[in-house]
Amino acid sequence: MAAHGAEAGGRVTITEIARQAGVSVPTVSRVVNGRSDVSPGTRARVEDLLRRHGYRKRPNASASRPVLLDLVFNDLGSPWAVEIIRGVEEAAHAAGAGTVVSAIHGRSGDAREWTRNLRARASDGVILVTSAMNTLHEELQSLGVPLVVVDPAGSPAADVPTIGAANWSGGMAATEHLLALGHRRIGMIAGPSRLLCARARLDGYRAALEGSGIALDASLIVPGDFRPEAGFAGCNALLDLPEPPTAVFAASDQMALGAVEALRGRGLRAPEDMSVVGFDDLPEVRWSAPPLTTVRQPLADMGKLAVRTVLRLTRGEQPDSPRVELGTDLVVRASTAAPAERG
Repeated sequence: MAAHGAEAGGRVTITEIARQAGVSVPTVSRVVNGRSDVSPGTRARVEDLLRRHGYRKRPNASASRPVLLDLVFNDLGSPWAVEIIRGVEEAAHAAGAGTVVSAIHGRSGDAREWTRNLRARASDGVILVTSAMNTLHEELQSLGVPLVVVDPAGSPAADVPTIGAANWSGGMAATEHLLALGHRRIGMIAGPSRLLCARARLDGYRAALEGSGIALDASLIVPGDFRPEAGFAGCNALLDLPEPPTAVFAASDQMALGAVEALRGRGLRAPEDMSVVGFDDLPEVRWSAPPLTTVRQPLADMGKLAVRTVLRLTRGEQPDSPRVELGTDLVVRASTAAPAERG
């Protein structure tokens, strides 16, 4: 099995080298990739094992062999993924690197097949945008492939650089906007609780209410999965409350569009009957009816920074910071207004 930057003699994996050397897999990977952040004694021990097991240094990427990066998602079907792909491909093209885009759909079989293909094409680095982080991280460690995680689902290993958005402050800004308009009963259609970004947006919503002295009403928080259908169902659930909210913050643009459609299905309108705020600022929401007030997260920029970071890792360099959060901005359009008087 080949490690990144080396070709195995067919007897052991980089995981076995780590076990024999009494060090971690990332430490072996750093030695293989020529990184300087390894003590001389440890480096000598690992290099001795690599020589004994027949590892040979692979040629570095050159004009004849450009850098190849893998970009892997859980699902490619959302406009959110398209924006990240756009940023990755733009930055990779500028750097003269090639990209391979894959989806594993949350299935272990697909993940194993992707790992086999990755090994076969000797990819130089991986950008991971999926909640299947733990399984794939272990596989990638065994191969010694540099890894960057975009929008992590949880807390990745300390040696894995991550790039995300300021989800907490974005959730707070969305809610504070509605509070400033005069809304006091504000619903929340939350994202999947297993995802760090969804939890942070919900926490921002809670913090804004607390900061305004408004008691949290758990009945105003409904679960969602970032898809339009969840926004539609969540908005209907909020409308069915004895005292419906006058505004709703949906944790994704797609759910916000579903909420607008739920209002339309009842003969209601945004913002006249309920204000709606989303999160993402996907291109389509600028032309929705009404144009959607939302929190912009810089998806394409996240993809570009991921490319720059993984390319540094392939050169044996360290990123300036292992954890990066790019800023979010409130974009006010026509889907929010002051609450209407209710008789």
